[in-house]
Amino acid sequence: MRESSQPETEVLILGAGMAGLSAATELQRAGRRVLVLDKGRNVGGRMATRRMGTAVFDHGAQFMTARSARFQATLSGMVENGAVVEWCRSFAEQSEGHPRWRGNPSMIAVPKLLAKGVEVRLEKQVSSLSVIASGWLARTKDGETFTAGALLLTPPVPQSVALLDVGGFQLSTPMRTRLGAIEYERCLVVLAVLDGPSQIPSPGGRQFTEGPISWLADNQLKGISPQPAVTLHASHAFSVEHWEGDRQESGRQLLLAAAPWLGATVKEFQVHAWRYSKPLRGEDCACLLANDAPPLIFAGDAFGGSEVEGAALSGWAAAEMLQQWKKE
Repeated sequence: MRESSQPETEVLILGAGMAGLSAATELQRAGRRVLVLDKGRNVGGRMATRRMGTAVFDHGAQFMTARSARFQATLSGMVENGAVVEWCRSFAEQSEGHPRWRGNPSMIAVPKLLAKGVEVRLEKQVSSLSVIASGWLARTKDGETFTAGALLLTPPVPQSVALLDVGGFQLSTPMRTRLGAIEYERCLVVLAVLDGPSQIPSPGGRQFTEGPISWLADNQLKGISPQPAVTLHASHAFSVEHWEGDRQESGRQLLLAAAPWLGATVKEFQVHAWRYSKPLRGEDCACLLANDAPPLIFAGDAFGGSEVEGAALSGWAAAEMLQQWKKE
């Protein structure tokens, strides 16, 4: 095990989603050396885009809203450089409301923009996190090691806690209890290619409060897919009930329930599963300092709020906390 007296980087961030990348850009702006690790093939986390042939789907976060002045300013800058466009101000049967923004050409454009100039290592599945003389050591499943003076964890909290447990780091009992109270929704997602236009009304999104479906989006109407392509999010209740079942059968059930809104034949479909879709019960604080020396901070949408803006606010709060940290 490599335990150098000088860590490779000042701050190691796990997770290249909105919270991790927002924190990384702020820390780098402040002159900190930062490294971001992510197990995925792309940045973005749940701000994800998938393709099936020429069909394009936003299959995680569907849009962004901006309530805080800081996030409004951030989105304005992204609009100026073409990475974000306004999708709509309301969905069917809703009165005109605040703008909903989408990535351009799709949601993954936002994290890709944030990742520019940040050192991000993809497909790095961390298997354990432990304390060493110089701070923190992250070990990957492939046997690589990364050291840092401070650690910022932005993945879903149960995944982060499990990595600390494997590495032998003991969270305090109150902290473990506090983190253990955070709960997440599960979400089965159906991505369906249609042979013609759907019946989902303009602007291409519809939310449901009852039944097996929580969200339907026509990605062609939304402006991201050249052909009819529908994203269907199952409700938490349906997802939990069918989580261990046959995914294709669950997909067929959901498409049958959505049939009145499809209005066309499904040519092909895939089913994706988000085990940690969004927090059911989160923390009131924007980020959480779990250890002072060496610094350990939890951040993400379970802290700053369940939406994209909340994740960004959490990342910024964590960066501000880390900027105050001084190496001994």
